[in-house]
Amino acid sequence: MLKIKDLEKIYRTEEVETVALNKVALEVKKGEFVAIMGPSGCGKSTLLNILGLIDNADTGSYLFDSEEVVGYNERQRAHLRKNNIGFVFQSFNLIDELTVFENVELPLLYVGVKAADRKKRVEEVLDKMQIMHRRNHFPQQLSGGQQQRVAVARAVVNNPKLILADEPTGNLDSANGNEVMQMLTDLNNAGTTVIMVTHSEHDARYSHRIIRMLDGQVVLENILS
Repeated sequence: MLKIKDLEKIYRTEEVETVALNKVALEVKKGEFVAIMGPSGCGKSTLLNILGLIDNADTGSYLFDSEEVVGYNERQRAHLRKNNIGFVFQSFNLIDELTVFENVELPLLYVGVKAADRKKRVEEVLDKMQIMHRRNHFPQQLSGGQQQRVAVARAVVNNPKLILADEPTGNLDSANGNEVMQMLTDLNNAGTTVIMVTHSEHDARYSHRIIRMLDGQVVLENILS
């Protein structure tokens, strides 16, 4: 599904040049659950942003479903991203002024889904995530665990091929964190590819494969299942 080769990303200022990714090579097959681990500053988040088409690599190759995307402009990346990728963030990234229903509905508005279909799909996913009873609440009226349920619902409402999760349990207690990891596992078991950045060895064990990074490079891979 994803194949990257010799991927490089360098951040430059007038005084400093920082190599965020140094000739990274990686392949993720459809239906895999992959965890990416490593110390802060090792390039994990930069890699996730490039995989999610939020950012672009400087050089190298990134094939998304056999489509070369390195060099795409923002409009091209946005089109591919909104139709194929769902995001789950540590800080939830919900919009405070929108209700639970409206937050989850947002990705469907971006791709022009009709109102009746939007209502049906949002209600289905809220029910699946066991958060339907909070549909008219605002994010600040929810617990952290409930907010992350809404964030997962928003990520999957458009039936994406790929879920990218950036420290999805980082702001949660262990019980809510385990619930979120089980939700990601269930989505993966249903066929969705999941790539997760995490510092948690516990969370990483939910994956099929752990990729460990250091200084902008992949240094080790552990296959778990």
